[in-house]
Amino acid sequence: MVFARRIPVNSPPSPIRAPDLTALTAALGSLAAAFDIDWVEECASTNSVLLDSLPKNDGRAHVLVATRQNAGRGRRGRQWLAWPGASLTFSVQWRFPPDAPAPAGLSLAVGLALANALEKLGVSAVTLKWPNDVLVHGAKLAGILVEVLPERGGALTAVIGIGLNLALPTDAVIPGREGNVTDLACALGKPPTRETLLAAILSELHPVLTTYTDTGFALLRNAWQQRNAFAGLPVRISGEGSDVTGLCLGVDEMGALLVRTADESTHRIYAGDVSLRSAP
Repeated sequence: MVFARRIPVNSPPSPIRAPDLTALTAALGSLAAAFDIDWVEECASTNSVLLDSLPKNDGRAHVLVATRQNAGRGRRGRQWLAWPGASLTFSVQWRFPPDAPAPAGLSLAVGLALANALEKLGVSAVTLKWPNDVLVHGAKLAGILVEVLPERGGALTAVIGIGLNLALPTDAVIPGREGNVTDLACALGKPPTRETLLAAILSELHPVLTTYTDTGFALLRNAWQQRNAFAGLPVRISGEGSDVTGLCLGVDEMGALLVRTADESTHRIYAGDVSLRSAP
């Protein structure tokens, strides 16, 4: 079921076209029944809303889309900056049964689904940066935030937040990423409608999440490796204790980053920020 509702806000909203829910349902086709989609005008954070009030388990993936987020969140406590009408921001709740593999590499699987959807829409040079960024020609186009909660009986619920740049304002400033961010307007000339884009992403995300639920990340690993933006390049991983520097070897079957350091040892990295470094 797809429906839209309005969350009251203190300030009047900018004029943005209302979502065409009929077009969204049509674009999803037979997959429309697999999702319960709620499209709100504004909220603080789609991840936070779903986490604070988990939908009941009715066998569907629950999706919350916000035309505007006023407190969007990224990894490691960062803020996801968004401008009215410039982004597609939404979250998907996906339940894992008690016997499902641990969702350690889930953000990588989601990134792969995003990359597949974007390529089918005509975007070229789509690569993935471990663990949660989608790049086009080396610039960030989309980000992913995965948060996992335990449920009764050993089951897990994942809330997957996705933010994708549609058409950033010319005066937009993103601290720390000056000149290293892109949008669909740049990648395609004219971005698709929000409904077309959302349907394309959900259509790729559903089979990827189904595969992940059945087998974990292992069957998706090779496809992710082929899109690894930093394959074979010197990298620095920071944010978890001391920095680690070395050559990026890709990821293992659990989604951990593999880095070969100067002493020829291979390190498995489970959390941190990756950046390119100058070759010695």
